[in-house]
Amino acid sequence: MNAVKCPVCEADVKVESEVMLGELLTCGDCGVELEVTSLSPLTVEEAPEVQEDWGE
Repeated sequence: MNAVKCPVCEADVKVESEVMLGELLTCGDCGVELEVTSLSPLTVEEAPEVQEDWGE
């Protein structure tokens, strides 16, 4: 198991070794949703909020 730093609160976020690019994780300290943006090196960023398009 690996760990990365939350970009929002700097807490360690544990990441499974079989993590996939684009996978969503949640920071246990601040609750922000994170997206895996790179596997080598392992990098996460704050996940964009999903916007409703209401059929547009």
